[in-house]
Amino acid sequence: MGAVHGCYLKYVGLSAISYAGYQLVVGNIGPMEPISLSVTDARILATSSSGGGGGGRGGSDLFPLLRLGTATFLGYSTLLNGTIAILFKMKRGMGMLGKDLQKGTIPLWSYLLFSPFHIPTYAYTYVHTLMGRMKIHDSSSPKKKTKKVKVPVASMVQPGFWVGGCFAHQLNKQWAGIIDLTVEFPESCRDKTLMYLCLPTWDGVPCSPEQLEKAANFAVEAKDNWMKMKEQGVVEGEPHILIHCAHGRGRSTTVMCAAMVKMGMYANFEEALEKGIKPGRPVCKLNAMMRNNLTEWQTIYVEGKKGI
Repeated sequence: MGAVHGCYLKYVGLSAISYAGYQLVVGNIGPMEPISLSVTDARILATSSSGGGGGGRGGSDLFPLLRLGTATFLGYSTLLNGTIAILFKMKRGMGMLGKDLQKGTIPLWSYLLFSPFHIPTYAYTYVHTLMGRMKIHDSSSPKKKTKKVKVPVASMVQPGFWVGGCFAHQLNKQWAGIIDLTVEFPESCRDKTLMYLCLPTWDGVPCSPEQLEKAANFAVEAKDNWMKMKEQGVVEGEPHILIHCAHGRGRSTTVMCAAMVKMGMYANFEEALEKGIKPGRPVCKLNAMMRNNLTEWQTIYVEGKKGI
């Protein structure tokens, strides 16, 4: 769900689940008795739980406080993820998480303040990366059947061009350039690349046509920079460029389409997707927003020849 389609529903779902949990904890639904959420009652509970009432009362005194704390967290999660769902629709607020566009880091205050967003996002992405499967043609089968294999953390879709997710650091490669499209994850390959461009977007929200042009030009510059440094004896081997989002399916595919067209590898983004990307990473897809932005980019910067 989080990779290309239904991304908006992911945030809506987090908000809805949090709200259901909140209702359960405060006793509006389910078997528990309703609790008061007033400040006065909370102070009374805090006093009684710390006053040492003796005997076995400590656990029973602490339980209402735990319920109150859990209800507060779930209520905040409801509001936060609901707000992010709205921002997703508006294509706004990508800077609210505080990601450093130069270093690719996310500050500690963001993890603390937005923990109801960060925790489930990281957990979902980790599990999705661990469990994700894709169909490929089985070359060993005489009937050319397909088989399911684990989706790599990143795939070299064409020589030197990689599409991947936020765990691409597991490849331990040296990159000529990295284009990071995540707003929700720190860049774990920052010390392994000569050039770095961060264009943070919500999961499922593509770069604008202007950002696509910036990213495509960056890919060209990163490749040229590596070749110059190779001539100087600073680096060895061929340049490798990584374009990644969280899962390596939608946002990164959108930018790679533009980069391949800009490199002159394919005439248009449809050809880049079908011939240049999907054969090497079949899970790559484009949603309607991605296709619309690529179409606009292609009209302005390729067909109109208005490149920056």
